[in-house]
Amino acid sequence: MGAAAYRAGEKITNEYDGKIHDFTKKPGVVHTEILLPANAPSEYADRAVLWNAVERIEKAENAQLARDIEIALPAELTREQNISLAREYVKRHFVEKGMCADLCVHDKGDGNPHAHILLTMRPLEPDGRWGAKSRKEYILDDKGQRIVLPSGEFKSRKINAVDWNDRTKAEEWRQGWADAVNAALKRHGIETRVDHRSYERQGIDQKPTIHLGVAAAQMERKGIATDRGNINREINSINKEIRQTRARIRKVKDWLYAVPVQNTPTMVEMMTGVAGGKNLETRWQKIADLKTRANVLIFLQSNHITGIAQLAEKVSQIHERLYEVSNKVKPVERRLAALAEHLSQYDSYKQHRAVYDQYRQLDPKKRDAFKVKHSGEIQSYEAAKKYLDAVMNGKTTIPIKTWQAERDKLTAEKYALSEEYYTLKDEVKSVEVLRKGAESLMREDTQRTQPQRTQGMEL
Repeated sequence: MGAAAYRAGEKITNEYDGKIHDFTKKPGVVHTEILLPANAPSEYADRAVLWNAVERIEKAENAQLARDIEIALPAELTREQNISLAREYVKRHFVEKGMCADLCVHDKGDGNPHAHILLTMRPLEPDGRWGAKSRKEYILDDKGQRIVLPSGEFKSRKINAVDWNDRTKAEEWRQGWADAVNAALKRHGIETRVDHRSYERQGIDQKPTIHLGVAAAQMERKGIATDRGNINREINSINKEIRQTRARIRKVKDWLYAVPVQNTPTMVEMMTGVAGGKNLETRWQKIADLKTRANVLIFLQSNHITGIAQLAEKVSQIHERLYEVSNKVKPVERRLAALAEHLSQYDSYKQHRAVYDQYRQLDPKKRDAFKVKHSGEIQSYEAAKKYLDAVMNGKTTIPIKTWQAERDKLTAEKYALSEEYYTLKDEVKSVEVLRKGAESLMREDTQRTQPQRTQGMEL
């Protein structure tokens, strides 16, 4: 109930406990609507009526009342176009399948328009009554008889009434949204396209950043650095460096393939060309030039390079190794980001557990006042517990020491890979220096062999 009121920026009273959820002052809510399947009662078009009806039908304390989906709206489209796009997507993928959908579009004008979609979990019968989420199916033996368990109960399994919880649905809905967005962008003459797949599945050699979360995002907007923000900045920096280095080595590789096989300068001549092509005026420029040439000489000697053919082979090796290193760094970075999130959530879980335990032990009549006073701690604990439960997948002991040990091991591996990457980057720089020297000599040879122009007209 609170989630529906918050996303819509409305005031809704929960009939179950009488609690009023008032978010009428929430900024950025630009559009809200309820979309219903044909067999839904018309009164469900009222947000309060719909979600109070959902609350009444669910008897289990741990029942999931709704599914929450958030979609990023393309900033290239107008607000009206985005609302229409979201509405058609919701109708096609959810409402036509039998779900009631609560669509809320948020746009604060900060370049991040998005929509929240709250979906009902139960199917509706043809007469508009809520149906069952699942049914029991008894498992039979080879003779077609029910199997009796030691408890005296018959062995059975749960069969879902609808396929809305199937694991394939998330992928289907993501792809459906990407297809809808791309069709809308094309229809409005915009060349930008989106892809619902991860960078790895797209074959893009780039590390994904991690989700900041509400609290971290707010702190970052205020100029306060957070651990998650620092992780994203580091990932973005590495991504940028890898792209730039790969572009540089590809450029050198293309040049080497274009160099004529005959009459190419030697390595020594290339280094001489570098020095000859420079106008070194200050002492510091001369020192820097000597250091550069010394590094190039060490590079040539350590790799036994004496000619263009050997240089080309080394460049191919550097190119290949750059791919290998960056491909190794990717999963390490992803796992480190995941571990950072695990440990951060555990810290929040541990920090606020005492307050939450105190809240649960209170008399139900006193809980509301306590929750108002400690809403931040309780929400943080519940969010952390939900996250950890999903990560643990049924296990009861949180492996903090294992996560910490894995983090330390991967951090060391990351630094080793980073050191190798920067060595390769230095080698790329040495090759670029040789290339400049060769190009300088080739330009001089071309100028010497070109006939001199004479003034006047030749008879």
